Amino acid sequence: MAKSLTLEKEKLALIKWVTSLKDETAIENLKMLRDKTTPKNWWNEITEEEQVIIDNGLANAKAGRIKSNKEVQKLYAKYL
Repeated sequence: MAKSLTLEKEKLALIKWVTSLKDETAIENLKMLRDKTTPKNWWNEITEEEQVIIDNGLANAKAGRIKSNKEVQKLYAKYL
């Protein structure tokens, strides 16, 4: 019961805050948030090739086949 009461108080506080807003950008952002139906899964938005590259990178990292930023800078300094 206490949890739902707290939630109701938060909702009322938000309503009060929203009714006092003067910033049109904030209101537009709230409208976009309200109208957003489902969150986009960026993984499904990228190509299969990009997914494979990411998976390979994660596998390399997990297997310890990585170099630090400092090592890479040293290695490629002459090309930069």
